[in-house]
Amino acid sequence: MPDSMSEQLRQDMECESLLECFHGLKDLDKQCFQILVNAEEPLTVDEVAEAVDRERSTAYRSIQRLRNAGFVQKEQVNYDNGGYYHVYLPTDPSVVADDMQRLLNDWYAKMGQLIQRFEDKYERGDVTSPVEG
Repeated sequence: MPDSMSEQLRQDMECESLLECFHGLKDLDKQCFQILVNAEEPLTVDEVAEAVDRERSTAYRSIQRLRNAGFVQKEQVNYDNGGYYHVYLPTDPSVVADDMQRLLNDWYAKMGQLIQRFEDKYERGDVTSPVEG
């Protein structure tokens, strides 16, 4: 990932870059998300782990990061004779897009405030010089 905003704007980005940019998700998280998106039905952690060729615990942590970011939903499936297991499916893209738009709007507002503070501070010359030793 590029270090500065200007570097990010110069690079070619794909929509999957939003997973990393907005939420700091890793390559494995993106792989797990893609597996869930391409699946015809919700998958268990074991099925995702097998698809990405990772240990169950590693796939579980990735799915948890996706859940925390709002990209994946968990559903409980009950057995007829008692007991249950969980399956995972991608969140509706429009819900994810709305959440990312809200996050971007919040970030934009915060950056606008910081830019205004920067301008106020340096326009008035309120900059304190470092102590010389």
